[in-house]
Amino acid sequence: MDETKPDTIILTGVNHRSAPVTIREKLAFSDDEVLAALDALIALPPVHEVILFSTCNRVEVLFATDDAHAAGDAVVSAVCNMKSISPDELTPVLYHHEKDAAVRHLFRVASGLDSMVMGEPQIFGQVKKAYRQALNRGTSGVILNRLIHRTFFVAKRVRSETGIGDSAVSISYAAIELARKIFGSLEGRRVLLVGAGEMAELAVEHLAGNRAGTIWVANRTLERAVALARAFHGTAVSFDEIPGLLAQADIVISSTGAPGLVITRDQVKAVMRSRKNRPLFFIDIAVPRDIDPDINKLENAFVYDIDDLQGIVDGNMEERRKEAIRAERIVDESVIQFRSWYDSLDVVPTVVSLREKMSAIARSETEKTLATLKGLDSSDREAVIRMTDAIVSKIMHDPTGFLKGRTDRKSKHQYLDMVRRLFNLDE
Repeated sequence: MDETKPDTIILTGVNHRSAPVTIREKLAFSDDEVLAALDALIALPPVHEVILFSTCNRVEVLFATDDAHAAGDAVVSAVCNMKSISPDELTPVLYHHEKDAAVRHLFRVASGLDSMVMGEPQIFGQVKKAYRQALNRGTSGVILNRLIHRTFFVAKRVRSETGIGDSAVSISYAAIELARKIFGSLEGRRVLLVGAGEMAELAVEHLAGNRAGTIWVANRTLERAVALARAFHGTAVSFDEIPGLLAQADIVISSTGAPGLVITRDQVKAVMRSRKNRPLFFIDIAVPRDIDPDINKLENAFVYDIDDLQGIVDGNMEERRKEAIRAERIVDESVIQFRSWYDSLDVVPTVVSLREKMSAIARSETEKTLATLKGLDSSDREAVIRMTDAIVSKIMHDPTGFLKGRTDRKSKHQYLDMVRRLFNLDE
């Protein structure tokens, strides 16, 4: 085994494309289980560093090893034991990436390019959480630390240089974006939620994030209305209060399971005069529809149903796919840059880089000094330059011996990384 080479980076796991939810459920790790798993995985002799990612759509193990074959088998076997799943069931849905492919996969995951909803931002926080867990457990070292920090940089760059996360791709979020376009800002806007199901909850989360004002929640089951209203500092109201609140609300979001219309054209028409031309915006997420589409014919009343919103979502998803092409280029560039650092973990490239940097500085300063000295002939100048080169060689002697003398893999990587940082060799 070649002790001068850095560990191989490997990522193995399953996601929403490779494995059905029945298997992902079996493999999912709770926070406590993640910590226990990290302890067990780092105890495997071929595994030198390890991070475990467990979300609703993926379970992945990222590790560094000097024996890829043995470590891969050991990790899969350990996970099967931990989660009581047979290798015959897991192996067909498992993917396995090594070296650049593993790095590229991680960069794509953190950037939202591998998500079920392309560009979704939550995965970035999940990667950060997994890294924190590994740091707390002491299972991440020089190689994976550097890789994760680079991953954060890449994900932020993708966010800032592309529009992959700009457009709304959920019905609830699209509805809020639409409202924001109509009102300019949702700050202080009064919102009436009709229905308190999951869609209403997602919508009110977005509204709260946009600092909406008063939020009323009307639901046939008052208990559910009270719970949702309390979560967002809103007010629970009864269905009978809806007509009266139409005169006060700016935005009405309806998502009940009612078989017929909940809000009619006549109810809205009756309050529009008292609103004094203030616009009233309806978002109907329900199927069958809750809100009479004829309300759209009233002045200053706007109704959008789920088909309108789905059209916005589809268009936005297409925009994200276009932005993903630019994001993939950033990922590819970043893989090459990371590989450059990874290859530098050999002693020789680092010593060569350090010597070149010192020689360049010494030569530059020597040339400046020689330019100020009068009366030196060419042999004098050559003697000064030889002296400069000799000084650099003398200075390099001990660091070179020190780095070459590191036989322990972990400390060697740490010292090489430290030297590269101290002398800024990667910029």
